Amino acid sequence: MMRAVCVEAPGRPCNLVIRTIPRPQPKDKEVLIQVYATALNRADLLQRRGLYDPPEGESEIIGLEVAGTVHTLGPGVERDWKLGDRVMALLSGGGYAEYVTVREELIMHVPPNLTLWQAAAIPEAWITAFQLLVFVAQVKEKEVVLINAGGSGVGTAAIQLVRHLGAISMISAGTMEKLVLAASLGASVGFNYKEENFTRALKDFTGGKGVDVILDCIGGYNWEQNVNCLATGGRWVVYGRLGGQIVEGDLFGKLLHKRGQLLCSLLRSRSIEYKAELVKAFSDRVLPFFSGKDPSLKPVIDSTFGLEDIAEAHCRMEANKNMGKIVIYVVPQPVSEEEEDCEFYLGSL
Repeated sequence: MMRAVCVEAPGRPCNLVIRTIPRPQPKDKEVLIQVYATALNRADLLQRRGLYDPPEGESEIIGLEVAGTVHTLGPGVERDWKLGDRVMALLSGGGYAEYVTVREELIMHVPPNLTLWQAAAIPEAWITAFQLLVFVAQVKEKEVVLINAGGSGVGTAAIQLVRHLGAISMISAGTMEKLVLAASLGASVGFNYKEENFTRALKDFTGGKGVDVILDCIGGYNWEQNVNCLATGGRWVVYGRLGGQIVEGDLFGKLLHKRGQLLCSLLRSRSIEYKAELVKAFSDRVLPFFSGKDPSLKPVIDSTFGLEDIAEAHCRMEANKNMGKIVIYVVPQPVSEEEEDCEFYLGSL
């Protein structure tokens, strides 16, 4: 048996309750992970409200990423996993629990200088950002990328990845604190979307050209500013709809005038083959840069909550208060480790 967070009824955060349920058993090519920590994603809030069901056949428990240790190997596992290995994994569901089963292709070793609690902030946000920038937008060196919601988990990962790819990032966010955070991670310039229509300032920064790529999880009401900021032939990548899904106005006319590409992407519903290719590419091209004495890439952690405080964590994200990832610990982190590795938390940025 194991503890897991269950949704008593679709709706508010208070409907999240901890229950004792059967522990899952690994099937063919699956690994059972003992979960030390998971992390919140916007999809979690939608699933809690009953607006985003898991893919068919996947766990109904919320949670798209975990870090922990290998507990049991299922039949047919081919890779050299060992019991007790420190791992992190990309999930389609099941993360808010003490144990989760995962296809072995979606598991990665935790970089040696990260704790399991820090590693939980990597899989979903960083692999999503990597997918959008590399697989979808195919960002090239010296291109300019506008990242909307630059203070989010995906946003803070994308800023660092853009720098890693040799491109230039600009961000929009709703508070000065998020703009300062973005600058510390490598963003060249930031705009407070609550205080200004930043199209002119963005055009000035790019010499009138506009941006080559937009990463956009807002959609809806923000469409016209996005199109106005886009360079001729630019790529507008939509991966969320926090600003609504209804568009009013001449979207296609304006986009056609720019010869712009509208690219839409989700990760959770992708095939196991696609996700396996993505995880391998991320592991080969990005994961090594989280290691070493002075790693060039770091997960940004906003705050941590215990599993029993999951409703409070959801409220924090729902109020847009988080900068970076909200981590949920299933196994409490030793105080000594938390103090030793405080550089990964916002207070030091």
